[in-house]
Amino acid sequence: MLGVVENHSLPRTAAFFDLDKTVIAKSSTLTFSKSFYQGGLINRRAVLRTAYAQFVFLAGGADHDQMERMREYLSALCKGWNVQQVRELVAETLHDLIDPIIYDEAASLIEEHHTAGRDVVIVSTSGAEVVEPIGELLGADRVVATRMVVGEDGCFTGDVEYYAYGPTKAEAIRELAESEGYDLSRCYAYSDSVTDIPMLESVGHPYAVNPDRALRREATTRGWPVLVFNRPVRLKQRLPAFSMPPRPALMVAAAVGAAAATAGLVWYASRRRPPVPVEQFTRI
Repeated sequence: MLGVVENHSLPRTAAFFDLDKTVIAKSSTLTFSKSFYQGGLINRRAVLRTAYAQFVFLAGGADHDQMERMREYLSALCKGWNVQQVRELVAETLHDLIDPIIYDEAASLIEEHHTAGRDVVIVSTSGAEVVEPIGELLGADRVVATRMVVGEDGCFTGDVEYYAYGPTKAEAIRELAESEGYDLSRCYAYSDSVTDIPMLESVGHPYAVNPDRALRREATTRGWPVLVFNRPVRLKQRLPAFSMPPRPALMVAAAVGAAAATAGLVWYASRRRPPVPVEQFTRI
């Protein structure tokens, strides 16, 4: 068991979750490509590239070079996008696109951490306009995500203000720990990617979830537990009366802008069941 509800006189704790292939079975940035196409933000060719990119993502994840190319691609891809239009497209299709690909195991783990008195924080390289609604859907307390610069006209300028990737994720976690009073030695972190090693190293309880080859090697070397999540399920199937979580303000740690929403396209060119103990998830 992760533990019973904690004594709140102790320092606060949190569980930090990467999003793609850790909480959901696909890339959040790529999943909305059809919606962006229908909304006129991307063309048909980009949609076809997205299908290939999704295959590459599921087959092997993204290494450092691919992630850097994603960041560079953002500038050209999102320049001129209307922020409100992006938000509306995501809101209109969120339940249809994201709800069916949430891992049952991850949803149960999020519930268990909340039951134990821990905050749940989603930490994702995807854009905030995508990650924030997903975080709210999951009942997360906070979100850290990539944010883009928005001009006075309400459109993205093409500049990246904050890129939530690699060491910057760990920095964001440390800043949250300072502002929120988290004891990182008692906190948890979950990710599938070797690029998130700095995030995993920053907590006392790191877990590799559906790890890529490089992270699997690191986890084996460091003795980190490895979890396998493989049961995507709609939240309404877990609880028929499910509705959007009523949790108060979804607080955003580092996430306001968003057009990272389709950044993964560049890869082509390059509420409730009973809590489930961590030990009951499949390990390797």
